[in-house]
Amino acid sequence: MENLLRPLIVVGGSVVLTLFIGWATDRLLCKADERHPETSLWGLLRRGRIPYQLVLCAALLRGSFDRAEVLGGHRVGVGRVLTLVLIGGAAWLAIRIVGAIVDTSYTRYARVHHDAARVRRVRTQVSLIMRVVSAVVGVVAVAAMLLTFPAFRAAGASLLASAGIIGIVAGVAAQSTLSNMFAGFQIAFGDMVRMGDTVVVDGEWGTVEEITLTFLTVRTWDERRITMPVSYFTSKPFENWSRGTPQMTGIVYWHVDHSAPLDAMREKLRDVLRECPAWDGRAYGLDVTDTTPSTMQVRALATAKDADDIWTVRVTVREQMIRWLSEQHPYALPRVNTADALLPPNRANGRVPGGISPQRRAHESPRADR
Repeated sequence: MENLLRPLIVVGGSVVLTLFIGWATDRLLCKADERHPETSLWGLLRRGRIPYQLVLCAALLRGSFDRAEVLGGHRVGVGRVLTLVLIGGAAWLAIRIVGAIVDTSYTRYARVHHDAARVRRVRTQVSLIMRVVSAVVGVVAVAAMLLTFPAFRAAGASLLASAGIIGIVAGVAAQSTLSNMFAGFQIAFGDMVRMGDTVVVDGEWGTVEEITLTFLTVRTWDERRITMPVSYFTSKPFENWSRGTPQMTGIVYWHVDHSAPLDAMREKLRDVLRECPAWDGRAYGLDVTDTTPSTMQVRALATAKDADDIWTVRVTVREQMIRWLSEQHPYALPRVNTADALLPPNRANGRVPGGISPQRRAHESPRADR
């Protein structure tokens, strides 16, 4: 009976104590969250309750397993498994705690500062820092797990001795990967491109959706995702419409007839922009920028507060101006001239410079009898 009760008390007591401590900690976090609604730290810390309970249970079992006097022949193996679980759970818990602190700091910073560009820059830096911390904690956890095995301890000296050669070989083999990683740090702290920025890359217009240490994802206007290495943004030119101030100037072109009423078009442009909510009211204009034998090119300028609004302004102005011209001034639209051509003075009497009339030339042509 004692051999049966001892394992039940040790294992069951560890599990029950873990559940009780986890429940009590969760209740304390809930009360702290209710008392301090201005910060989300306590609510974010609750996300770590699973790794927290895992660490507690593994620590309690690791410390009391010898007293259970069960699986005596496998005591070393069971102890090593519990140690591995404890290390993995501690790394998981550390990542959750760091993530909660970082998210809380970013939320507080975004609430205080109203500069959208600065907030996006901090968001990009925080995201990359969190990825680096997760990677470092994961590597340290794996190294600690490996050191629990005696074979890896014995091989530690030889591994350290050959670390220089392995580092050189790895650096040559992973040159592109390392360059992308350094480019990721350069983007994060160089303020070249940030999450949420509107960019044009290889003729594709979109918004930066995700930045990692090795790649960057751009979400296009038609909801496609373009994934590119971050080294592209440090080695090739690209357009960043959110750099500095997000205000933009949009251009709309029309080809109209030479008789188009330009003054009336300027007044209509002003009326269209006043009724368009996307126009920020800073500036507008309409000018003739080019001419052809049959048409002239008219350019309209309008401003907006960001890239999304400038697109709305452009399509609105283009559509309403074309509709207004077709309804009120149809003669101003491009036309194909079908009037009779005016003959030169030396051909007005029906004769050509050689003294032969066009009728006689047609009659004497070899094709006249066909």
